[in-house]
Amino acid sequence: MPVALSDSAILDALRPIVDPDFHKSIVDLGFVKNIQIDGGNVSFAIELTTPACPVKAEFEKAARDRVVALDGVESVQVTMTSNTRGRNLSAEGPQSEILPGVKNTIAVASGKGGVGKSTTAVNLALALSQAGAAVGVMDADVYGPSLPLLTGVTGRPRTSEKRIFPHEGYGLKLMSIGFLVTDDSPVIWRGPMVHGLISQFLSDVEWGELDYLVIDMPPGTGDAALTLTQKAPLSGAVIVTTANDLSLIDARKGLKMFEKVQVPVLGILENMSYFTPPDLPDRKYYIFGEGGGRRTAEELGVDFLGEIPIDPRIVEGGDAGRPIVFEAPESEAAKGFVDLAGKVARKLAVLAEDAPQTADANITWVTS
Repeated sequence: MPVALSDSAILDALRPIVDPDFHKSIVDLGFVKNIQIDGGNVSFAIELTTPACPVKAEFEKAARDRVVALDGVESVQVTMTSNTRGRNLSAEGPQSEILPGVKNTIAVASGKGGVGKSTTAVNLALALSQAGAAVGVMDADVYGPSLPLLTGVTGRPRTSEKRIFPHEGYGLKLMSIGFLVTDDSPVIWRGPMVHGLISQFLSDVEWGELDYLVIDMPPGTGDAALTLTQKAPLSGAVIVTTANDLSLIDARKGLKMFEKVQVPVLGILENMSYFTPPDLPDRKYYIFGEGGGRRTAEELGVDFLGEIPIDPRIVEGGDAGRPIVFEAPESEAAKGFVDLAGKVARKLAVLAEDAPQTADANITWVTS
């Protein structure tokens, strides 16, 4: 006579499924929710730490296979849900007033311009959004804002009672100085003005409830970058580089800046890594050199987040306001950005379990 099904039997069947980042069973982590047993019909939910979990499909299949193998089970329904881990939004303190509804703030940075940092920021945000997360993009490159061009969104944002309401495009909340000036207006600002604008974007924009806010950082370590690292509750940083030595030298400088302010560096992404001709799909031409980003990541003790290939559609889509993750999701470049989103989301979920200390805002910068 078959043994009657029970919650404990279901949990025991699921216990061998281990989360690869937390290195614990999904049962011990409390991911399994709402077990329902109706005769031989079993249903339950698996609540992940981010909707962008790259092993979501594997978890779902493994869970279904293990439970359906139990004696007496006729059908299994697995519902995949998520509860994005991030900063404690109920905590009190100076930084609780900055971006109060944002769980994770991701800085996308580079030591120099021209490496595809803004393109990376937009496509990373879009990949996170397509996975089911609530996402915003803040274009903090006050001297060369590119968010209007990359998304095709223009015009002044709506304001009400001293609050600024971000534009929306592709399911993302968007804010940029480019929405406030005309295309041919020179942005000639000094330190205090830059500081004031960045502070306003952090405090006066109605971002609402977001799982992730992706900040397109200005290149280098100037006034805008320093203001952001000191004022924004940054959860982590992605460093974008190309494989050539000059970009890698500058990438090291950007990484050191985040280390000084105790912002975790999530890893290094190598953009424009290689080119594959359409008529030679098995060939890779490393135009700017090969393996530089990976070697730099290993030398500096951070993760290598992958390679994004050169694809003319990235430039064409960017100029037309159509990011490649949206325009050509089957492309290797788009798949690379989706993979990046999964890695970043998982790393932030792990970091949220042991949040780093808040950096002292009174930092003395010296040259070595």
